[in-house]
Amino acid sequence: MGEKKEVKETNEEKKVQEVNEETSVEVTLENTNIKIADDVIAVIAGAAASEVPGVASMAGGFAGGISEVFSGKKNLAKGIKVEAGEKETKIDVNIVVEYGVRIPDVAFEIQSKVKKAVESMTGLKVVEVNVHIQGVNTDVINEDTTNSANKD
Repeated sequence: MGEKKEVKETNEEKKVQEVNEETSVEVTLENTNIKIADDVIAVIAGAAASEVPGVASMAGGFAGGISEVFSGKKNLAKGIKVEAGEKETKIDVNIVVEYGVRIPDVAFEIQSKVKKAVESMTGLKVVEVNVHIQGVNTDVINEDTTNSANKD
């Protein structure tokens, strides 16, 4: 049932420890008073959403853009709205997509990645990830037409 295993400790003493392979230990943190700030959840969600192919940028308000200009840092919480409770959270993601991508596929991928990242890092249950498409990045179209006009 149990097997003996030798473990070396830092002071070079040997200690015999019994290991039982049939027993698993599950740690539950039920009554902890840990509150994760909404801004922390927003940064996690923003980082996950910005990694999805087809997302041109996060769509934030005027204040978010101004703060990025003055600080010189990318605001990972830009375009994210979080409503967190004690055990669950709802997240709204506002994005601009690249021209030519299939929007439902991008939105589904964002929902999946955001939910996985937030749940694994915070332990909160994500009940909603709402994706709002605020625009389409058409810079690719403009570059293509400019380049083709210059070739002639």
